Amino acid sequence: MNGQYRQDAAVADTRKPNGEKRDESTNSNSSESYNGSVGNGIAPQGSTGSWHALEEKQATVGDREAGVQAQNIFSNGGKNYRTVGRWMSGILLITNQVGIGILSLPGTLPTLGIVPGVIAIIGIGLLSTYTAYVLLQFYRAHPHVVNMADMARVVGGRPLEAIVAVGLLIKFCFTCASATVTLSVALNSITDHALCTVAFMAVAFVAFWLLSLPRRFSFVAKMGIPGTLSVVIPVFIVIISLGVGNPQGAEPGFTPQRNIVGYPGFRDGLGACLNIAYAYAGNAGFVTYMVEMEDPSHDFLPALIILQGFSIPLYILAAVAIYCLAGQYTTSPSLGSAPLILAKVAYGILLPGMLVTGLIFGHSAVKYLYVLVMRRLNATDQLTAPTFKSWSVWVGCATLFWVCVFILANAIPIFDSILAISSAALIAWFTFGISGVFWLHLNRGRYFLNRRKICLTALNVFTVALALFMNTAGLWAAILGLLDTFQSDENNIRGPFSCADNGIL
Repeated sequence: MNGQYRQDAAVADTRKPNGEKRDESTNSNSSESYNGSVGNGIAPQGSTGSWHALEEKQATVGDREAGVQAQNIFSNGGKNYRTVGRWMSGILLITNQVGIGILSLPGTLPTLGIVPGVIAIIGIGLLSTYTAYVLLQFYRAHPHVVNMADMARVVGGRPLEAIVAVGLLIKFCFTCASATVTLSVALNSITDHALCTVAFMAVAFVAFWLLSLPRRFSFVAKMGIPGTLSVVIPVFIVIISLGVGNPQGAEPGFTPQRNIVGYPGFRDGLGACLNIAYAYAGNAGFVTYMVEMEDPSHDFLPALIILQGFSIPLYILAAVAIYCLAGQYTTSPSLGSAPLILAKVAYGILLPGMLVTGLIFGHSAVKYLYVLVMRRLNATDQLTAPTFKSWSVWVGCATLFWVCVFILANAIPIFDSILAISSAALIAWFTFGISGVFWLHLNRGRYFLNRRKICLTALNVFTVALALFMNTAGLWAAILGLLDTFQSDENNIRGPFSCADNGIL
């Protein structure tokens, strides 16, 4: 949970679609009702009442009480912390999504080809935009939720909540492991493999662990924009350097070889699409941002448009520009495509961005574990107090989490492989599949109400089927790709916990 929230009427929007103030005399329980825009036919057909009636049908009293308690678990004298507007929300969503994934996009075009690759970047981006909008619809119907685990509890009770909560923690672990692997690639590339790769990952582990010790999210929030710039700036350094010089390893006067349309095998094509999907892995954190917005019902969608209006063109530019300039010398991560000196400069600028990525997702995971343990210890009154117990639990949770990340990063020390496995195992559900499940829950009994509803039903069933496909065939392709990489003569890494160089330069 990223902040502090009110349990009064701010938990739900209190305005009608036309912006007029609601007549609270029509519903004495105004703090739990919602009269925001219906959107996509979520309200029961023929219903003229408030959203309170829908909540009574779809969530138990215990669910609402748990959500209110979660929203106020870091309360501070009833002060309103829901102060984020649409423009700042858009910036926060950008810092949440634009990260490691952009570094793999140029490397997907030699496999897919330029035209299919661009279509995949746009198509997956638009689909992730729709599934994020479904999360907003669910939040409008259940404004007490603060994360996807809360949403899952509404749909499937405590068992589904537990499954989704564990999945979120594993996703955070994979994301932080990806940052750890990227840091090891950067350090190996900058220093010409001065240390064992495991040692570089240990350096990353210590740095992440120390950064996770401060408990206030304000410390983390300040790092978002600088962290995103630290990822985007190196990409433009590579593009500019390739515009004035040859890629690394290219002979003088070389001609880039470009595939307009690629003809990959099933496994290679699926692996490339998994890496593209990783670039849109921000959906899991969107609900947390909604509960910090002044007016999420009306402002989240514009913020989402700001995010995708920035990220999709940026992804296309980075992928196409680097691939067209580097051709057959395109690497993944893409920073290795630049001339040697500038590639090292780009990796040096990237280091803070990877530290911030690990910090943001690691802090979220540690805080989730911390609250869980403190509840088990019946010590929620000490959550924000600087007591020996609270600090011991926080440090213990941070240590446990980062040890797991260190082990995972060394088990999958290949950049493309850890992104593909993470995408197939978890991002498939948290970006696509779970939103389809939420929509089907919201609209149960009305799937074939009219032509529009039939189309939306087909689309959301497709997102669930897509997640299942990525989970099965995608995970198979990603794991076989990792094993092939371990056995390839072109790669130095032969297995987990290897000291061999995983750098690109």
